[in-house]
Amino acid sequence: MPKRKRGVARHAACRQQAIMKRERRVAATDEKRRAEETEEQRNRGLSQRWQERKAEETEEQKNSRLSDMTQQGQEKRAEENRRRKE
Repeated sequence: MPKRKRGVARHAACRQQAIMKRERRVAATDEKRRAEETEEQRNRGLSQRWQERKAEETEEQKNSRLSDMTQQGQEKRAEENRRRKE
């Protein structure tokens, strides 16, 4: 009866470890890809809603919104200037 080679069991264990390591890597990559896809979908949804809102906005509403933004910016700068002088 021939002797059994000792390295076979060790080789099988190494091969099994390599397979498990590769499976973990694939799972992590898949999870990362799904997270990125979800983020892209969310961003697309936000962008689409913004575009729809802009399309519905009249010229008067746009001017009013821009005026409000300008006024808020001026008030913020004035407040910062007051704080610097104190």
